[in-house]
Amino acid sequence: MFEINHNNQLKQTSNGVKKKILIFSLAYYPTFVGGAEVAIKEITDRINDIEFHMITLRFDSTKPKEELIGNVMVHRMGFGKKGTSAEETYNPVFYISKILFVVLAAWKARALHRALDFDGAWAMMSYMLFPLVLLRLAGIRIPYALTLQEGDPFDHTFKRWYIGPLAPLLKIGFRNATVVQSISTFLSQWAPLFDFKGPLEVISNAVNVRHFSRPVPYTELEQVKKVIGKRDGEVWLVHTGRLAHKNALDDVIRSLTFLPEYVHVFLLGDGREQLALAQLARELHTSERVHFHPYVPIENISPYLKACDIFVRPSRSEGMGNSFIEAMAAGIPVVATQEGGIADFLFDEKRNPDKSTTGWAVDKNSSEQIANAVKDILARPGQVKKVTEIAKQMVEKKYDWNIIARDMRERVFNRVLDT
Repeated sequence: MFEINHNNQLKQTSNGVKKKILIFSLAYYPTFVGGAEVAIKEITDRINDIEFHMITLRFDSTKPKEELIGNVMVHRMGFGKKGTSAEETYNPVFYISKILFVVLAAWKARALHRALDFDGAWAMMSYMLFPLVLLRLAGIRIPYALTLQEGDPFDHTFKRWYIGPLAPLLKIGFRNATVVQSISTFLSQWAPLFDFKGPLEVISNAVNVRHFSRPVPYTELEQVKKVIGKRDGEVWLVHTGRLAHKNALDDVIRSLTFLPEYVHVFLLGDGREQLALAQLARELHTSERVHFHPYVPIENISPYLKACDIFVRPSRSEGMGNSFIEAMAAGIPVVATQEGGIADFLFDEKRNPDKSTTGWAVDKNSSEQIANAVKDILARPGQVKKVTEIAKQMVEKKYDWNIIARDMRERVFNRVLDT
């Protein structure tokens, strides 16, 4: 049996020796923070009866080879480059590092297993199965869980020319997983495609509900508005996260051509698409209405959300999307597609009449529908109040990290540790 203690940790109610789990994750804190990295930290921070270790890639040579972060002892492999940013890792040079990491991770895991005798392992996303398969081929077989947290479409993830030839290894990885956990119903459909026949658990990501839902003082909001340049009478559409093609921010910028001049777009985050998005804004003569702001840590995002008016991400693909849940917890209306995992929590008044409305749904690649959704939000403040309240209640009941950590311990890690 387990309970949440006052430090938001999942505490075992009976005494026992700590089990050990080795995590495989390509990237991790402090430089690389996305949905997968947040999930690992939030979950492990709440589970104090398991000793967690992680093998990850040392992108940045200034980061220590070993470091305790929260409840995870992080072991970084590779050489890296001083001051590497997250966006630089898309460079072909770093692709070679990612390939080498598979071998290095397997080698490191073998050495750590000899010293620490792990009771189980946890692969964060499908590609982290490769080190486990190499370990298996070397005769080291420990039970493991796989988390499906991918945000790109299936074909992009698995059918590119340099991934296709490795499909047999992925099948070995899937087939021998003790349990597969996906963060959405959409992603749960991937495991059977690799002949996985074991237990499959859908356990979503979550947010720090208390943090995002807390009121932000008026003076702080006014200071944020001053910093970002938002003026009285303006309506700002906000997006938080990577500036990536899959997030369809080009369609958000195009939607401005159908909206009044007082509607602006605020893009909070870094990404490879920034130059292209800025160029598009110039071509559409909307540059003065499109505002870019560099990445800020997740714990600082809430005031930016609350200083703006409508969250918009018309994703072309999405495994789940923590940013949507963060916006709902913050109490602002959400405009999104229902692609991939978004369909699990964003329900539209017209498209989902059998469910309580939690947002405004649009088709992908449709800037005009985005504009129409924004117009509807501006025209119906009463409906906005009702929808945002329902969305916040849903997040509080289903998307709190305490709930997710408990489910991961009982439905995923227990299966691995009892094998």
